[in-house]
Amino acid sequence: MPKYIIERDIPGAGDLSQADLHAISQKSCGVLRNMGTHIQWLHSYVTTDKVYCVYIADSEQSVREHAEQGGFPADRIEKVSTIIDPTTGD
Repeated sequence: MPKYIIERDIPGAGDLSQADLHAISQKSCGVLRNMGTHIQWLHSYVTTDKVYCVYIADSEQSVREHAEQGGFPADRIEKVSTIIDPTTGD
């Protein structure tokens, strides 16, 4: 299945408490359980005012559906074409 990067504009995201992040994670996982096996959350990066999430999903529509059901913004969704890392240059 394809991998997607989701950019979520969340002002003050970097100031969210561990309790806030725990609650958000629980909400996301609950929605994912109800959606089935065609979408999986890998991890997220929290910055000052944005959260970048990495998902594996059968389609961009599944990613959007997860955002809508969870009440999460999905301001930009990009399908990953290729992954590179330092070993790519070896």
